[in-house]
Order: sequence, then C-alpha cells, then structure tokens
Amino acid sequence: MLRGLDIRDMLIIDRLELAFQPGLNVLTGETGAGKSILLDSLGFVLGWRGRAELVRAGAAQGEVTAWFDLAKDHPARAVLEEAGIVAEDELILRRVNTREGRKTAWVNDRRVSGEVLRALSDTLVELHGQHDDRGLLNPRGHRAMLDTFAGVDGTKTRSAWRALGAARKDRAAATARLAEVQAEEDYLRHAVAELDALAPEQSEEAELDTRRRMMQSAEKIRADIARAHEALGLQGAEGTLTDATRWLIGAAEQAEGTLDGPLAAIERAMLELDAAQQGVVRCLDALTFNPSELEDTEERLFAIRGLARKHNVLPDDLRAFADDLRGRLAVLDSGASDLADLDAAVEQAEAEYAKAADALHSARVKAAKALDKAMAAELAPLKMERAVFATQISAAEPGPDGRDAVAFTVATNPGAPTGPLNKIASGGELSRFLLALKVCLTQAGGESLTMIFDEIDRGVGGATADAVGRRLVDLSVKMQVLVVTHSPQVAALGGHHWRVEKRQDADATTSTVTALDPSARVDEIARMLSGDTITDAAREAAKALMSN
Repeated sequence: MLRGLDIRDMLIIDRLELAFQPGLNVLTGETGAGKSILLDSLGFVLGWRGRAELVRAGAAQGEVTAWFDLAKDHPARAVLEEAGIVAEDELILRRVNTREGRKTAWVNDRRVSGEVLRALSDTLVELHGQHDDRGLLNPRGHRAMLDTFAGVDGTKTRSAWRALGAARKDRAAATARLAEVQAEEDYLRHAVAELDALAPEQSEEAELDTRRRMMQSAEKIRADIARAHEALGLQGAEGTLTDATRWLIGAAEQAEGTLDGPLAAIERAMLELDAAQQGVVRCLDALTFNPSELEDTEERLFAIRGLARKHNVLPDDLRAFADDLRGRLAVLDSGASDLADLDAAVEQAEAEYAKAADALHSARVKAAKALDKAMAAELAPLKMERAVFATQISAAEPGPDGRDAVAFTVATNPGAPTGPLNKIASGGELSRFLLALKVCLTQAGGESLTMIFDEIDRGVGGATADAVGRRLVDLSVKMQVLVVTHSPQVAALGGHHWRVEKRQDADATTSTVTALDPSARVDEIARMLSGDTITDAAREAAKALMSN
C-alpha cells in the first residue's frame, strides 16, 4: 500500500508531502490545478516513462520519494531479493532528476537502476486511464489476468514444459555426439585397432627404456662384474676368509677365548659376503641376453613412443586414451538404440505437455465465458448495456504457460467489429470498460497493488457516475484505490479526500494539496456541483450525495 509521497521542485510543485490511507482516496480540483503533476511525479519515482522536463524552474534538481507498506507475502519482496536488497516492512523509493536531465534512484538507500524501479512498480502500482499503455491495456498481460480470474494453477504445464525442454536437450546432445563420432568413425576404428594390437601397459615405456640402456652397456660392465664375482669367490675373498677361519679355530683352544670375538665377526662377514655374491650373480644373469632381445626391446619402445606422439599423449596415457576411443565407438555402435530411447522420451514429454496444456486451455475457455458474462453484468449499470466484451483465445507458440494467446476485445455496439480496448473505445467508454474489467478480475481475491484511476469518470455523469463511484468503492474494500476525478458523485463516495489547488503570486505559480475534513469536503463537492459560487442548495445536494 502507498503510504506517502514527498515531492520537491517538480514542475509547479515546490514542496508537497501527502499521506495516503487505505480504501478509496479521492483527489479533486480545477482543471490545470496540478492533479496530473502528482501522477507524473509518482510515475517518475516508479521509473515510468513520462515528461522529459520535470524540474521546477529555478531549481537545480527535482526529487520524489514514495514509501509503501509491504505485507510478508508481497511480490515486491521477490524483486528486492533478486536485486540483492534486504526487504523490510517499509519500502522507500527515492529518485532525483537534475536540471541537465540526469536521473538517479535509490531503494531503501541502495542505489538502483531504472529497470529495478520498473520491476518494483509492476508489483506496487497499477495506473488506469485512457492514455495508459500499461496494466489492463497491455495485451501481454491478458493471459495472466484470465488465469487469475479462473483461479487456475499453471504449475503442471510449466513443469511439463521444463521436462520437455530437458528431453529435447538430451536428444539434441546425443544426436550431436553421434554425428561427431560418425564423422570420425574410420579414424576411431583404425586407432583402436592399432592400440589394441600394440596393447601398451602402464609404466612399460620406462621399463623398456631401462632394459634397453642396460643391454646397450651390458658387455662393458659384465666383464668388470665377472671379475668382481671372481674376487668375491673361493679364489678371492671367500677363500681367504675360509682359510682365516680354519686357522683361527685351530688356535682358539689355546687362546683362552680371546679369538671368540674375531671368529664371530668373520662369520658375520661371510654372511654379508654371501649376500653380495648372490646380488652379483643376479646382475650377471640379467646381463645375459639373446642378441636379438635388444632389437626387440628397441622396436617395442619406439613403437610405444611413436604412437604416443601420433596421438599427442604421454606413453603412460595410451591405455586410458584407447579406453576413451572405445567409449566413443560404443556411442556409435549403440547410437541408434539410444536415439530411439531418447525419441521415445521426447514423445512422452510432448504428450504430457499436450495433456497439461489442453487442460489449461479448457480452463481458460470456461473462464473466458464466465468473464464475458460477468463483464456484461458490470457494463449494464455503467450505461454500456449494448457494448460487447469478448475474451478471445487463439493458438500461440507453445511455452511454459501453454499454447494460448489471450486478448480482451470490445465492440461498442452489437454487430460492430471488435478490436483491442484502446483502439475501439472512446475515452469515456474506455474508462468504464477498464473499471468493469478490474472489478471482475478482482472478484477472485484481494490484490497487493495500489490502483490509480485517472479521470476514469470522464464523459459520464448522473447515475452512471454514481455507478462508477460505487464500483471504485467495491474495489477499495480489497485494495487501496486512488482516483483523480471531476465527478461529484465519485468524490462523495471517497473515504479520504484531497483538494488540489493552483496558487499564483507575482513571482511563481505553485500547486498545493490539502486534506479535507468533513466540512471542507461538503464545500468541495458543492463547488463541483455548482461552480465557483457555492450555494446553500449546492451544499445540501453535496450532503445528500455524501450520505447516500
């Protein structure tokens, strides 16, 4: 709900602060007093398109602040969250326009773009008037309005649309993968056959390289190792230690135990010597190879390295690379079967979407008939009983909200061609169409919007104006309504009343707004009835209107 509006240095307003109330708020005043400036200022702070020159003459900048109460479930909270702004129970919008035309906006003291303002305004305020291109006159929103009137939930359709999109995406991805594999089928089959024939093992390249280098240097080092083996054997260290042991054992009996230590040390040395001999023997065995083995080792080593260079991978990655190629071939081999499964999934998703969209279409057709009937009942008291309102439902491109395009059309007389609201109806007729439509659309439940009607009673009077006012009262039970009016019948039904006046002095012209008490309301409505001269009869007529 709009709680207040503070305007500074905008057009002919120097400083003005208004505190609006729930229910029906009425603004009256002479033509040219500045009522439209209030709406221009409100539209400015909400980011709407409007007049280019808004700053009051002589001022450096103009500024408008508007504050709203937000319920816990108000849709503006979602817009704030998306913009990264903490939502509170009070929402404050402020926008400044410099003399040079530069505009700056803040939401709860957080600087924002005009786009954020406009997104918020869609959840806060709805303006209706004969020149309005938003709200009910915007055909893009008619489908959502009809759904609200019908009380339908499009969750199933939106869910089915998402599922259909996912199924189509999966099929497209699989088709693309299959086409890619098919384009390189010959390469894949040749590469896999080549890799399978070689069958490289993990770490084999390093092992082959080590073996190759060992065989290349075998002859040179084998002679030295053989001499070392001989030096460690019976003709060398082993024989010497054996002789030393035999001599020491023979002398140990007369040595009174002094040779026990040396004999134990020699025994340990013999054990280590045996281990060394065994290692040398193993090395000699390893260095013993068939001359053709070196050639075979080099051939396999070079084959592995060549294949790694060919496919631009490390030798140790050849096995994993081969597995990847085999996986791509598996896609090719099973591609037809997989595509058939994905096609079936798409068909199933299309059927589910069609079922949900058809159910939504049926609900909309039923609701359209009910809305047309409700509109006929509303238009009759507004002296438009010959007018025809029709909700047209036509086929549209499938989407998350179904396959229907919805448009509200009118014909001012039976048999006359139908067309869009703002193309067929005249100013006064359009206002009444809009009012009747809004009354019908809000019968489904309350709304969080503040409704503003700009001279919606233009071109009507008497009983018709009274009917307009009573429907505005009905709307104000469920939402806050602001109406700019020249009709005394409408003004008399207001719950809160402000008079807009233009004041002129030698230096400037300014516009002021005054909240009216009951006595002042009588005089204002009497003025609207009789003109500048307020008579007692006019006052009595005003009181009668207010008490009716």
